[in-house]
Amino acid sequence: MTLLAACGDSGSTGSSNSRILSRSEAQARGLGDDAVGTDGSTVGDIFSGGSDQENTGQSLKVNKYIWKGALETLSFLPLSSTDPFSGVIVTDWGTAQGAANERFKVTVFISDERLTTDTLRVAVFREVRDGNTWVSAPVQEEVPRQIEDSILTRARQLRIAEAEQQG
Repeated sequence: MTLLAACGDSGSTGSSNSRILSRSEAQARGLGDDAVGTDGSTVGDIFSGGSDQENTGQSLKVNKYIWKGALETLSFLPLSSTDPFSGVIVTDWGTAQGAANERFKVTVFISDERLTTDTLRVAVFREVRDGNTWVSAPVQEEVPRQIEDSILTRARQLRIAEAEQQG
C-alpha cells in the first residue's frame, strides 16, 4: 500500500513546469532549460532516441521490415508478448503442422534499426510429448538459423515491395 501511495499525487500544488517536460513541450511553453533534465535529456528523449533527433514519433530502434518479417514468419505460433521498444517478440507454445507430438516456443530479439543479419537473434525452445506431459527436448542447431534466414528473407521482400510502391 505504501508503494501505491508513493506513486500517486501527494497533493503537491506545484506549477505545471514542476513536472518533467519534453524539450518541445518546454520550448512551446517558453520555458528555459531548467524545465528539462540536468543533462539536457528529458523523459521524451527516451522514446525519441536522443535529444539531438527530431521527435517524429517513428523513432523505434528496431528495423520495421525485420519486425514485420518476424511477425509474419512466426504467425503459425500464438504470440505471448511483443515490445517494439526493446525489439522483443515472444511466442507462446505452439505446434508446427504435421508435428502434433512436439511444440515450439520462439523468442526474437531485434537489436538495431539496420537490416542486417547481426541485428537479429532467435532462440527456439522445444518440448516433446511424453504421455500426458511435455518434456524439454534439444533443438537442432540449424533451426534458429533457418528461422533467422526466413525472417530476413521476408524483411527484404517487404523492403523491396515498399520501394517499388514508392516508385
